[in-house]
Amino acid sequence: MTVARSQMTNRLSNSRLVGLASAMLLAIALLLNATADASPDPKADPPVFVQEVADQLLTVLKGDPEVRNQNMARINEVVTEYIMPYVDFERTTRLAAGKYWRQASDAQKEELSAAFKNTLIRTYSGALTKVDQGTAMQILPFRGDADAKDVVVRSSVIQGSNTEPIRVDYRLRREPEGWRIYDINVENVWLIQNYRNQFAQQINRSGIDGLIVALNERNAQN
Repeated sequence: MTVARSQMTNRLSNSRLVGLASAMLLAIALLLNATADASPDPKADPPVFVQEVADQLLTVLKGDPEVRNQNMARINEVVTEYIMPYVDFERTTRLAAGKYWRQASDAQKEELSAAFKNTLIRTYSGALTKVDQGTAMQILPFRGDADAKDVVVRSSVIQGSNTEPIRVDYRLRREPEGWRIYDINVENVWLIQNYRNQFAQQINRSGIDGLIVALNERNAQN
């Protein structure tokens, strides 16, 4: 039983990494191929928008040897150029911090957002390097209301012909400029909820500054 549980934990962990890197853009998985002449349209229907962002990102990852060689400078560039424009990262950080966000100063909010962004990049950079020519994302039938302000888009990420599809869901919020992704669910684990628990524990021990220091220290480790 212990061995089986360990194997399942390892499988889910790997699934989260591959799923999040392949589709997040997330992000969530972009635009350098001949058929992708335009940037994703944030005012398109939610499933169309998510598919466009994912396809654009996957195109870049598949054709960039520097990403596969784990060049962190290049990975940061890819995230900044092809993921962050479509992600409401301030909202992601605010929700992860929960009630403690209201207690933070403007400077602390800025520092926490930067540290959290670097944490996610560092955590999932290894999965970004695993994207290959067989990686693809398929949007599942949309069950939400495209006119709503907050929706969930479901997808299935395929890493190769011999692997099981990975379930990845995206939570989007409609902003004046269009849809923005702010949360991701990989194999029934929501990103914000997962980090909210970790943030709360660290803040209770050492405050918001302590959380920022802890994140930056882990980010600096090799």
